Amino acid sequence: MSASLTDDLLNQLQGQPLAQIGSQLGLSESQTQSAVGQALPLLLGALGRNASQPEGAQALFGALQRDHADAAGGSAAGFDLGGVLGAVLGGGGGGRQTDGAGILGHIFGGREDTAAQGLGQSTGLAGGQANTLLKILAPIVLSYLAQRMFSGGNQAAANPQQLGDALGQEHQRIQQQGGAGGLLGAVLDQDGDGQLGIGDLLKIGGNLLGGKR
Repeated sequence: MSASLTDDLLNQLQGQPLAQIGSQLGLSESQTQSAVGQALPLLLGALGRNASQPEGAQALFGALQRDHADAAGGSAAGFDLGGVLGAVLGGGGGGRQTDGAGILGHIFGGREDTAAQGLGQSTGLAGGQANTLLKILAPIVLSYLAQRMFSGGNQAAANPQQLGDALGQEHQRIQQQGGAGGLLGAVLDQDGDGQLGIGDLLKIGGNLLGGKR
């Protein structure tokens, strides 16, 4: 998993998937590309921060196995992006697998509105558009991670530490990028002191995919 997860997933979204997302949000092709390009690091970076703690990685790993492994498609070639996107845009029917709002609540520890506002400010999207975009992308990101972990003969070898390491590397990459890293830090700083302390991590980790829905 040495390649950037963000770049790999953004590449897979090129073409028809981005066009479908743009149509849903009423955005041009260039607006959609820019917005998705900033939303993906926000989501993956937050997951990387959550998974930096062993209990966070364990909770996320279990959720991927339980709710998202089927969407991985069982192929090393890629997950069923069209199927996941179609289910999300079609209003669900897939339960927790396509529950974008529920997934966002766990990823951001209740700060999904802050995430949407920050994304809107950085992309020029209206707040509602930014929120909808994150809801669309959240199930796709988790299904993508499930494919990376469990497809192509990886299932037996996959473990929470492997997931945490991969997301940790991604989080570091994103932090080193100007705009995406700054937006991520602002969203994840729960107590507003400009730093990510253990209190912030516990708040995020305690909300991560662990409780009943």
